[in-house]
Amino acid sequence: MSGSDVMEIQSVLKRSGYFSGEVDGSFGPATREAVERFQRQFGLVPDGVIGPATGRVLERFLLGYDLYTVRRGDTFYGIAQKYGTSVQALSTANPELIPESLPVGRRIVVPYDFDVVPTDTAFTYEVLTHSIQGLKARYPFLEVTNSGNSVLGKTLYTLRLGRGSNQVFYNAAHHALEWITTPVLMKFAEDVLRAYAYGGELEGYDINSMWQRSSIYLMPMVNPDGVNLVIDGLQRGNPYSGDLVRWNSGSTDFSKDWEANIHGVDLNHNYDAAWQLGKEAAEALGITGPGPTRYPGPYPLSEPESRAVVRFTQNHNFRLVIAYHSQGRVIYWNFMNMAPQEAKVIGEQMAEITGYGLEEAAGVTSYSGYKDWFTQEYRRPGYTVEVGTGTNPLPISQFDTIYATNLPMLLYTSTV
Repeated sequence: MSGSDVMEIQSVLKRSGYFSGEVDGSFGPATREAVERFQRQFGLVPDGVIGPATGRVLERFLLGYDLYTVRRGDTFYGIAQKYGTSVQALSTANPELIPESLPVGRRIVVPYDFDVVPTDTAFTYEVLTHSIQGLKARYPFLEVTNSGNSVLGKTLYTLRLGRGSNQVFYNAAHHALEWITTPVLMKFAEDVLRAYAYGGELEGYDINSMWQRSSIYLMPMVNPDGVNLVIDGLQRGNPYSGDLVRWNSGSTDFSKDWEANIHGVDLNHNYDAAWQLGKEAAEALGITGPGPTRYPGPYPLSEPESRAVVRFTQNHNFRLVIAYHSQGRVIYWNFMNMAPQEAKVIGEQMAEITGYGLEEAAGVTSYSGYKDWFTQEYRRPGYTVEVGTGTNPLPISQFDTIYATNLPMLLYTSTV
């Protein structure tokens, strides 16, 4: 086999010490040997095949935790020693329990000693779901909500970090090809959660203080249908299969140019901010209907994903928003001169932190985006941040550099 599901398995086996090869999505001899080692460790038949029994054990690793039933005489220290984890991790995941007096028969969460969020694999909706479930189990104080659904019914998850009055909102993957922006926000969530739970600083920021002052809302994957289409291709049973191939000029390859949702609508051109001008600009380029990119839809907010983002925004009081995209290492900050002066001042600091350029969009890209709508409606700072360089979809090998560049900026905009 090959594909994103193999990559996810390779990634978790590597993080947990069973695999030392390349996470390439190909189930070759090295992956088979890693699976056999894993199977022997857990008393399974070491056949190198991921059948139902092996799959059930692997599922715990994909989520990053096990459920353990307390026995007489158990303590957090003993359980931590058995699993190779820490008492602190157990206490954080089970805050209602007394470590030295555990109720016999109680099932507790035991986090494994590796990160939940993978940063070396294609980030499908399934990887996102595993990551969110794992973070919620490890850090039960994390707030996770369903803010809407995609065309095909996938959940548009929103995470909340902090409980302060200073509200900011970061979203990612409006465009399917730009899925690398999703792990940026998910890794940010994991790092902030860990720093808050265990105490300490992150990039010089006092996370406890930030937690009390700010509420950071993350929607890490606005376009899950499109992301899966790009990464995994056209799957059997997709009700739009025929239309998608037709909209893609007869091609079944969606991995190189598909930015739209499953309706063929470019979500970041579907907002009600000079939408008509955006439609006319797209038509001037010959874009008059559904397709891989830049079709703004039949009318503003025609799509459930963009409606969900707008509804979520309207239900909060965001001081600042960022929509993550790729690529170009640039920050766009204005819309039709509606942005306040502080938006430029903050943007200049964001550019200083990241080394990205600070610019204003022009042409067809300057209309009907989320940042444009937010700026128009609220006259507050809103930004489109384009990460990385090259051709979309950017290779996951760029992740470490992208994240190291953007982490201090995300912390800055969370507290400014």
